Amino acid sequence: MAFDNESFEEEENFAEMFAASEKQQEKSRTVEGEIVEIQADDNRALVGVGDKLEGILSLDEIRDENGELKFTTGDKIKVLVMGYYNERPKISHKKVLEQEKTIEFIDANKDDFEDLVVEGIITKKNRGGYVVEADTVSFFMPRSLAAFKDTDDVVGRKIKAQVIKIDPEENSIILSRRKLFNEERKKKKEIIDQLMAEDVIVEGVIKKITSYGMFVDVGGVDGLVHYNEISYKGPVNPSKLYNEGDVVTVKAISYDKDKRHLSLSIKAVQPDPWAEVESELDEGDTITVTVSNVEAYGAFVDLGNDIEGFLHISEITWNKNVKNPGDYLEVGQEIDVEVIEINSKTHKLRVSLKRLLPKPFDEFLKNYREGDVVTGTVTSLTDFGAFVRIDGVEGLLHNQDISWDKNTKAREVLKSGEEVEVKIAKINAEDQKISLNRKTLLESPIDKFATTHKVNDVVTGTIRDIKDFGVFVSLEDGVDALIRDEDLTPLNKEELEIGQEIEAAIANIDTRRDRIRLSVKKLDYIKNQAMLEEINDNESHSLGDLIKDKLNK
Repeated sequence: MAFDNESFEEEENFAEMFAASEKQQEKSRTVEGEIVEIQADDNRALVGVGDKLEGILSLDEIRDENGELKFTTGDKIKVLVMGYYNERPKISHKKVLEQEKTIEFIDANKDDFEDLVVEGIITKKNRGGYVVEADTVSFFMPRSLAAFKDTDDVVGRKIKAQVIKIDPEENSIILSRRKLFNEERKKKKEIIDQLMAEDVIVEGVIKKITSYGMFVDVGGVDGLVHYNEISYKGPVNPSKLYNEGDVVTVKAISYDKDKRHLSLSIKAVQPDPWAEVESELDEGDTITVTVSNVEAYGAFVDLGNDIEGFLHISEITWNKNVKNPGDYLEVGQEIDVEVIEINSKTHKLRVSLKRLLPKPFDEFLKNYREGDVVTGTVTSLTDFGAFVRIDGVEGLLHNQDISWDKNTKAREVLKSGEEVEVKIAKINAEDQKISLNRKTLLESPIDKFATTHKVNDVVTGTIRDIKDFGVFVSLEDGVDALIRDEDLTPLNKEELEIGQEIEAAIANIDTRRDRIRLSVKKLDYIKNQAMLEEINDNESHSLGDLIKDKLNK
């Protein structure tokens, strides 16, 4: 199909007119419309905006806080015509309200906005920057002033920014987050420089409490009060002493420029109680304290002047088997203790409770003597014996003193916690050691052996051990005897073996020292004597018979 010049020009003019019309429609304008119809099922209202045109308005824009509609059919309503879609006007009542709020904001602040800071939500992001809304007022923040990374997802984020420009003609308000940061940084630097230079004491508000300390706001600057800087007692749990929002008096003690970390102290504004301790207390002094905390390794005690001392588990009682300090102490209990160490450099104080208590060993010496037979409690078993407690003092019952059987071990016949009767064999006052004996209270196998045997009796035993000085022989009922080398004659020691039976005569029975000596030499002598007696007896009978025969003749 061909086109003549006239038709082409007409089409071109129409296109220009359409473009001009579109451009005109893109310009927003506020009109007073009338609600023609409410279509609740579609959640919309038809609003007449003039020229027999009706725009569609979402009912969500005209609901109150309770969800009720603020307008009905026939009501006049201001709407913003923002363009057209499918020949219908695009309208918004909410935008009108926002524009009004924006105009109100501009009128109120256009002459004085240098220090104005707003807090709002980023609702939109475009190539130029970000749209921020606060109290239904729209603001614009250029990308170059936002101080965000390009990769940051910031839509929906709550921010603070400073107003840097208000344009009443364009109804626009420009924000800068970067300028706010710079201003705050400058202000914080001034505050920190003042705190550090003037060594001032200020009040702050606790913003956050953690396990390691508290963050305190001092004039808009956050500083950390480490738990070591709360009290002269040492590390404390801040949550037990303070709540967020509490006002505290603090002093700046350091500032890390690289990390921008301000350190504050509460205890630095208080008098140092250690000065009083160092001037008033000496090691060896007795003081009254209150148990403030009980741990598995000991207890902390309060001296009443913001100083704590430490009572180690080993200083609670003379009993060496303390498992739990809580069995002896409880929080809030008042006790008398002895000061055993004052460390001025580390600000540590150690105390002792047991040193004010009677020493069990001293009491033991008053009440017991060597040779006494007593009943004690087995406290522990070892490879070499057992420890037995007697009136708070422990004595050692060695394996060799448990039974007459030399092979018996403590673990085999005793149990921890069992009561056992023992004899006090030895008391070493200088080393505070006690030796006990149990076997002396039992019947000695040698005593029993002595009731049925005597010196010169011939016995048979088994060689148990061969030593340089002689041979040990096992006899009946677990009795051991010794044959010295000089008593082995006429046997040859080199020919003897362990387990071999050997016969000997009893040379000595010493029940007091629990010893028996045998002698092969003596057995040989006894046997020889018996043979001589028999020979002599036979010879005397023969001579008598000869004399008798001669007399008879």
